[in-house]
Amino acid sequence: MIRAMIVDDDALVRLGLADLLEGDQDIEVVAQAADGLQAVEQATAHRVDVALVDVRMPRMDGITATTRLRALPHPPRVITLTTFDLDEYVYNALAAGADGFLLKDTDPAEILRAVHLVAAGSAMLHPTAARRLIDRYHATTRPKATAARARLDRLTPREREVLTLLARGDTNADIATRLAMRESTVKAHVSRILAALEVTNRVQAALLARDAEPTG
Repeated sequence: MIRAMIVDDDALVRLGLADLLEGDQDIEVVAQAADGLQAVEQATAHRVDVALVDVRMPRMDGITATTRLRALPHPPRVITLTTFDLDEYVYNALAAGADGFLLKDTDPAEILRAVHLVAAGSAMLHPTAARRLIDRYHATTRPKATAARARLDRLTPREREVLTLLARGDTNADIATRLAMRESTVKAHVSRILAALEVTNRVQAALLARDAEPTG
């Protein structure tokens, strides 16, 4: 059972998402919050596997909330919710440790799929939107690029192949198919990649891979 939390300052959005998630027999909504402060309190009081977090809220926004949630002893995975796919707030939330983002008008079936994917350790990034988001907001300095390439040098050639596919938004199943591996082998590679790159999730690994790309 996936234990979910909904964080949004709009009560109607919370109600709609709760109805949607509760309709899935494998998801239980264990907490709701109207802002980031309440989200941290609820995640401390309840074990939460996946939190759906709005990026723009009063008192504490979704970016700060994501940072605080990811720092908890038992951190939930975070999916940020936004009205626009190109939003600096979303990029900052991803950099803070979110595992993906969804538009609020995303098809209900895709929202449920996202919760399952993220709970299983994958990222939920629309490849095209994610790439545009990173290209628009992600600035890489020369020292940052050099440091990123040094981390990538720790990876084996096979791990680099996995990282390339991971960075474009492929799931473990997609990577397994493309590289003719078992999905369990892909998971092992991903775990090794995250440890070697010293990042906490797939999104941050993708950002670091972007850092390492040559500029100009």
